[in-house]
Formats: sequence, structure tokens, C-alpha cells
Amino acid sequence: MTPSVAILGSTGSIGEQTLDVIDQSPDQFDVVALSAARSIDRLIEQARKYRPRLVIVDQPSDVATVAAALPGTTEVACGADGLTAAAEMADISVNAIVGFAGLPVTMASLAAGKRLALANKESLITAAPLVERVRSTEGASLIPVDSEHCAIFQCLHGISGSDRSVRRLILTASGGPFRGRTAASLNEVTVAEALAHPTWSMGPKITVDSSTLMNKGLEVIEAHALFGTPFDQIDVVVHPQSIVHSMVEFSDGSTIAQLSHPDMRLPIGFALSYPDRLAVPFGSLDLLQATTLTFESPDRATFRCLDLAYAAGRLGGAAPAWLSAANEVAVDAFLEGRISWGQIAKIVETTLDFYSQDPLSSIDALIAADAQSRERARTVVAQCSTT
Repeated sequence: MTPSVAILGSTGSIGEQTLDVIDQSPDQFDVVALSAARSIDRLIEQARKYRPRLVIVDQPSDVATVAAALPGTTEVACGADGLTAAAEMADISVNAIVGFAGLPVTMASLAAGKRLALANKESLITAAPLVERVRSTEGASLIPVDSEHCAIFQCLHGISGSDRSVRRLILTASGGPFRGRTAASLNEVTVAEALAHPTWSMGPKITVDSSTLMNKGLEVIEAHALFGTPFDQIDVVVHPQSIVHSMVEFSDGSTIAQLSHPDMRLPIGFALSYPDRLAVPFGSLDLLQATTLTFESPDRATFRCLDLAYAAGRLGGAAPAWLSAANEVAVDAFLEGRISWGQIAKIVETTLDFYSQDPLSSIDALIAADAQSRERARTVVAQCSTT
């Protein structure tokens, strides 16, 4: 039977690439739900092409507009309730929603015993103790769509979670657009410069995170949550070519890596088709034409967000939620021109100084922690904006 797919965040970079994978895999997937918070015109175009049973918008004011444009069998819903309904309905949910807003999809898909193709790292990072509970639901599976975690997932294929032969996970980082720059030279960088990623095409928030190495720090926390590996056994190396997507080193000295040209359609296709593989060779390498592969240590003094993420991960509980929320506020302020690039790490660090240990026992506790961090971060942003 053709698996049904809900693409939540369908007008963003991951959502569009997911639809491209499906277009290149005829009759293998049935798109039953689409959602977008913005780009409503594009959402309508997608819905007219794929004829999903459900379309979800973020604002109540958009419901009538979209419904009028999609006469027939497509239902239009709004907000978290609509996202939850889509995740419960589909065999596979692609969670490509940006930020904390993706949490309802993660929780609902796993709680319903469905497959979650997770591109929304924030929902796992901020709610790891809560997500872990629903991951044990019968039939539930979580396949990471991040290229690094998909690489590790493939390297660990066939190795049990209790296997002690894994010595360390090695996450690769491109280094972003500012690799090799000093802190002093980054004082006046522009939004356009931060968004000029050298190897990947991504949305603005994740691209800025890549420029600060916060994205890699969040991926460290995500790797810990996904694979149960202690933080002291998760390393980051800078690999500018973005050919080696991550590696696993074993106790006998062997290191297994996953390689391909940078193409997010490969991990997307892997998550959709697992345990099989698609016939379309996204990112295929010609080894005779392969470039030189280089590796270097990250500059932790200049890109301080990496160590802030390690620190929050080690604290556990609600600390990663505080980190993620503060970072979202800081990145939004940078994109809006209210703070400088260099102030992003300062805002996150100052916000985390106000964190008190919280074991994160419920969704309500998570929502409260997220709100507290955002309120504190906005205060810090306002102070930075006036200095």
C-alpha cells in the first residue's frame, strides 16, 4: 500500500525539497496533508497540485482564503490542532516546521505510533525528556532528516542502542560563511553575509545558526537525544567541503562515515523510504572527480554558541529549551537589524544566566520554560539595542 505523507512546513526549503523527492518517485507516496505559516499563495499552489485531504494554516484569517481557493474535498484547518490531526492521519509526517512551533507534530506523530521524519530539531532538543516517552509507542519511529544525524543513523545501522563498541560520534560542520574569520572582523557583518552559506541552501534561521555554529551545537544536543551518546563522546570537526556528513568511531579504531555531495533530498528520501532506499541517486559522488577533503577544529573562542549548547545540554532538563528559545529571539532580532551578529551569543549566554534547574516534567512546564526564556531574551535584546 502506498504510504501517506503529511508535509508540515511545506513551503519552506525542506518542504519544497520533500515534494521534489516525491515528484521524482512516482506513485510511491501519497501526499495527504500540507501546512504553512506563511507563503499562503504557494501553499494554495501546492494543494491544487497534490490534492491533499487536509491543509493547515497558522492564522485564522487565512482559513477562508485558502478554503475558497480549494473547493472540493480538501479540508482547511488552523494551528496546532490541525497539525496534530495531520500527524495522526498520515503514515509518515515530515516535520519541517521552523522552531518550537513544530513540537505538536513531533509529539502527535510518535504518540500515534507513526513514522516521524524529523527536520525540526528544536522540538527534540527542547523537549527531549517528553519526546523520549512517546518514542516508545508501539509502531513509532523517528528518522532524522538533518544530514548529519541521518549520516550517523546510517553508520549505526544494525548496532543496538546498548552496544558499547561506539567510542564517539563525530559531527561535521561546514564552518559556515565566516569560517576562518576573527571575532573582531565579524563586528559589522551584514544579514546578507550571514545568509550566504557556502555549501547548503537553507532557510534564514538555520543559515544564521550555521554562521554562529549554534546549529552545530543544537545538533550535538540532538545527537545525544537521538542516540543516547554522552556529550563527552560527541565531537565536532569543521569540514568545509560538506562531503563527509558525519562519522562514527568504534572501540576497535574503525571509523564509518557517510559521504555524498550536499543535497538535502538524500536524507529526506532516506527518511521517507526507510528501510528501503529510493532509486534516485541524490548527491551521488564521482570519486574520480572528488575534491580534497579537509578537517579542522572549530574556533570555539570566536563561535561561542557551540560551547553554550554543550553547557545547556549537560545541564539537561529545561536548559536546552531556554537555549533554543533565547537563540530564536536573538536570531530574529539580528535578521530584523536590531542587533549585531556578534550579540547573538551574548544574548543567549546572558539569558541562560537566569536559568534555574527544571527537570521538565510536562508539556505545560516546557511551554512555561520557553515563555520565560523568550521574555528574558527580549529584555536582553532591548538592552543591547540601546547600547
